[in-house]
Amino acid sequence: MWFDEAVVYQIYPLGLCGVLNEERSSDDSVVGHSILEVKDWISHIKKLGATCILFNPLMESDYHGYDTRDYYTVDRRLGTNDDLKEVCDAIHEAGLKILFDGVFNHVGRGFWAFKDVQEKKWDSPYCGWFHLSFDGNTEYNDGFWYEGWEGHNELVKLNLDNPDVRQHQFDAIKQWTDLYGIDGLRLDVAYCLSDFYLKELRRFTSTLKEDFVLMGETLHGDYNMYMNNEKCHSVTNYECYKGLYSSFNCANMHEISYSLNRQFGYENWCIYRGKHLLSFVDNHDVSRIATILEDKQQLPVIYGLLFGMPGVPSIYYGSEWGIEGKKQGRDEEIRPRLEKPEWNELSDAIAAYAKAHHTHPALYNGGYANLLVRDKQLIFERSCDEERVIVAINADSNTFHADFNARSGLGTDLITGETVDFGGGMDLPPYSVAYWKTEVI
Repeated sequence: MWFDEAVVYQIYPLGLCGVLNEERSSDDSVVGHSILEVKDWISHIKKLGATCILFNPLMESDYHGYDTRDYYTVDRRLGTNDDLKEVCDAIHEAGLKILFDGVFNHVGRGFWAFKDVQEKKWDSPYCGWFHLSFDGNTEYNDGFWYEGWEGHNELVKLNLDNPDVRQHQFDAIKQWTDLYGIDGLRLDVAYCLSDFYLKELRRFTSTLKEDFVLMGETLHGDYNMYMNNEKCHSVTNYECYKGLYSSFNCANMHEISYSLNRQFGYENWCIYRGKHLLSFVDNHDVSRIATILEDKQQLPVIYGLLFGMPGVPSIYYGSEWGIEGKKQGRDEEIRPRLEKPEWNELSDAIAAYAKAHHTHPALYNGGYANLLVRDKQLIFERSCDEERVIVAINADSNTFHADFNARSGLGTDLITGETVDFGGGMDLPPYSVAYWKTEVI
């Protein structure tokens, strides 16, 4: 699928456009047409080497987008459906794919069907859309109890076993596909969605576009529970997210090398061989990588590892030039207003890595094997039928001489274009990344 070769650029639109604010009343009007600002980012995103834009929630919501009010209408703080269509048309004209964030497990208290239950109680025809009981209550004193997402009662859990609920959501997805031409969905909290729901969703979306992608948010456990031929095509790789930053901060490349081999290695027991998980160093739910990394000079190095390792790499808006942000409170600091994109040496490095990743099958489709693992150094190979690439990482402030079995005499540096000779080992400069293409073995 196209997603297997993609480089994803993630935007949290309520933040980027500067309209993330306190919970609103139901009668407020459009603040502006700020979603149109995304058009000014398209050339930057293409220059960076991304091939797909992932939008976090865009539809009408109570506050942060994951508390949906209406699946069919763009959040009035961002603009109108026509505004979003103009943005999506421009993105597609630039040759980029689009993923929307599908928040289907729960809605906000401002969701129209929930408000009907609040008003009519047991006489509402939508009682069966939720998990509720009129024998209890919540802190909101609605006169009934309902199940919230993981105890957060501002997020009302939907009854996805109800065929009317599923049809309502599937009709919205069809509208998003017909009107905005979306190419797939990120499924929020996919680990909360039942097997039955995921299978029904996969069957439905496969009728919209042959290569329509479902990428699920998962945290821990066996990702194969959610990622297979009947459910999601891909999931978020939180196991390697943690391994990435802690391997740098703790000078322990053994951690990430173990996780990558466990997931993608050539041995039969490796669990995700041939699959394409979404990999990242930060996103809208965690602190920025420039804040987490203790040695800021390692920033381009960790991105080099991200684009060299198996997976579909994702860049979170603003992190490509190293902005900081710590997860705390209501998350505004990690979802900031950015008036325009910026560019610096880190952006240059990421663009070079992205180009190599997107254009070389070994990097987007190859297996994984460790060649050398030290505390601050990691060398591994990515290999497929078409080609073989060796990835070398030095996260140290000193040059490191690497003696390893390259199983090849010469190679070509994919970043510089220079020929390299593996005889006698390789000197890895401080804070360096190298992708060396060699003959297929």
